[in-house]
Amino acid sequence: MSDQPLLSRLDLNLLVALDALLTERSVTRAAEQLHLSQPALSASLARLRTHFNDPILARRGNSYELTPLALRLTEHTTTALDAARRVFESQATWTPHDSTREFSIYGSDYGFATIGRAVSQIAAEEAPGVRFRFMLHNPSIVEEAATRLRSVDGMVIPHGHLTDLPYMDLWRDGWVVVVSDSNEQVGEELTMDVLGRLPWVFTFQTRTAFTSAARQLQQLGIEPHVEAVVESFLALPHFIAGTNRLGLLQTGLAEAASRVGGIRILEPPFDAMPVVNALWWHPVHGRDPEHAWMRGVFEKAAAQVSSRLAAIAPVA
Repeated sequence: MSDQPLLSRLDLNLLVALDALLTERSVTRAAEQLHLSQPALSASLARLRTHFNDPILARRGNSYELTPLALRLTEHTTTALDAARRVFESQATWTPHDSTREFSIYGSDYGFATIGRAVSQIAAEEAPGVRFRFMLHNPSIVEEAATRLRSVDGMVIPHGHLTDLPYMDLWRDGWVVVVSDSNEQVGEELTMDVLGRLPWVFTFQTRTAFTSAARQLQQLGIEPHVEAVVESFLALPHFIAGTNRLGLLQTGLAEAASRVGGIRILEPPFDAMPVVNALWWHPVHGRDPEHAWMRGVFEKAAAQVSSRLAAIAPVA
């Protein structure tokens, strides 16, 4: 029989205290956050120190620092606390109109400006008490998606980055090329020669973070000279206006990019592969009726986005 303490013997309130201590790195501030007295939280810290056989907080001069074990516990504690909240917030019968649940979604600013905006509007009509939290992902979050998606409700990202997770296709989008309206090296139409000769601004450029159109350029024999990398699709036009740079942007953002001023939107001189955007989630959410409702909202929103894009330019 294991000599580790049984879960049934542990006070799960210690998880709340641990999370506050790891976040605030101070007994005083953690007690204030939890609306507890400092002696009460000090008692919880003492029990945590006994359980882990580790000081958790170690004094360094006039302040406290997390121990190496405490640093490792930080992410696990947040995930465990979120999971516990979900367990005890679940209801036998659930109606969206009466719910006050918050859904957390990872994605890019492109995803939020398109599907996220539509999701928020539909949800406000169907469930006025429900809130969505849209959080920007980054390459490390995408690489750790299988773990990250345990504590959030989903991730909006195109196919080609995630595998072995449940998903729902949302909408297809095409690509346009953004150029400065002062760029005299670009005429009314782009050529492959121009794509290979002029400098570029890329959105993401790592082994695992890339766009399908940028990858396709390389497959066509063009190795772009990248002068700047910006992890934001909406910011990309600002890096191109007034320069001789080029940039790739989804068709769904062409209208927003045009409002920046000082740029032109042109069709690429190659048959750019459409991007297929999807909502991904962890299998643990599969039978959750609240999550199923959320997926339904995304499905309705995707239909709206697809209709809008079809009116702009049909995607192959």
